[in-house]
Amino acid sequence: MAAVATRVAESPATVLLGARQVGKTTLAEMFCAGRDDVTWFDLETARGFESLRAMPEKTLSEKRGLVVLDEVQRMPELFRLLRPLCDRRDAPARFLLLGSASPDLVRGVSESLAGRAQFVQVPGLSLDEVGADGQDRLWIRGGFPPAFLAADPSAASRWREGFVQTFVERDVPRLGIRVPATALRRFWSMAAHYHGQLLNLAQLGRAMGVAPGTARHYLDILCGTYVLRQLPPWHENLGKRQVKSAKLYVRDSGLLHDFLGVSGMTDLLAHPRLGASWEGFALEQILALVGERDAYFWATQRGAELDLLLLRRGRRYGFEFKASEAPKRTPAMRIARDDLKLDRLWVLHPAAAAPYALDARIEARPLAQWTPALLQPPP
Repeated sequence: MAAVATRVAESPATVLLGARQVGKTTLAEMFCAGRDDVTWFDLETARGFESLRAMPEKTLSEKRGLVVLDEVQRMPELFRLLRPLCDRRDAPARFLLLGSASPDLVRGVSESLAGRAQFVQVPGLSLDEVGADGQDRLWIRGGFPPAFLAADPSAASRWREGFVQTFVERDVPRLGIRVPATALRRFWSMAAHYHGQLLNLAQLGRAMGVAPGTARHYLDILCGTYVLRQLPPWHENLGKRQVKSAKLYVRDSGLLHDFLGVSGMTDLLAHPRLGASWEGFALEQILALVGERDAYFWATQRGAELDLLLLRRGRRYGFEFKASEAPKRTPAMRIARDDLKLDRLWVLHPAAAAPYALDARIEARPLAQWTPALLQPPP
């Protein structure tokens, strides 16, 4: 909420971005509560869409105060029209845009709003919001509020199944993207089996029987609508051969578990992808707290690896995510600490326990006990 307030005060346009159903509208409603200068256009509804379609420029130019455009990607021509409205000297209106597709996926958005808009990423429910007691539920069900709050696991699974079907059959076509729904769903499911691994489009394409370019197109759609993540690699001159391929993740752990056939914690604890599931879940929790800017993973061809590298204010912080009750220091951690000159390395695990040192700069800590305040340099 504070991030939204700051950006609305500073910029003529603020864009809230995130997957469908993660709570962007709820966040905007909370921000608008108590204000009497709000005009809301919900482009998901026929009424909201038609109220702007005939004369959008005239309609928006007459508005004052805060103008909210929900699911704005449904009318991409608005971004071009907003440019002169954002440039008005008297700034009679500020615009809050809610979108379920990245600016890179909606043609013209980046160019139209360059220098005029600030962007806020909106994840699903986070561990910071639900608390440590809700960690297992959040891990198993994922962060979509309807799934997390469902009456029972079966209801949560049915909601996610409906979400996937609606997404590939309705939401993607509404972006003007024409791809076979069954093929996109199959690619999404296959991506789940590569969760936490290096991205290999040629391999994914062969598995689906499509060209790498087609696989890239499917990947761009799913990343651009915030259901998959590519975590970029970090590399520098270390005198070692380093990995330069991105890592692939399914952003929502509940969807990942559905694609993997995991129905509950008992299944997950016995599943061979337990470690990858925890890695992706913990990664999303950290990025929800600190943002996605300057976030990477690091690996060498000889097997040394760091799950997450954050660069903040000239300092370097590392994260390893271990699905273990009492993780120990490994040679890979030591190599990453020394080669990357990490100021601090945290090994984050799911157990409820006190943090403990693995050496002077490496600490094992429960995920629920990690906060951004730990990024502050010591006095």
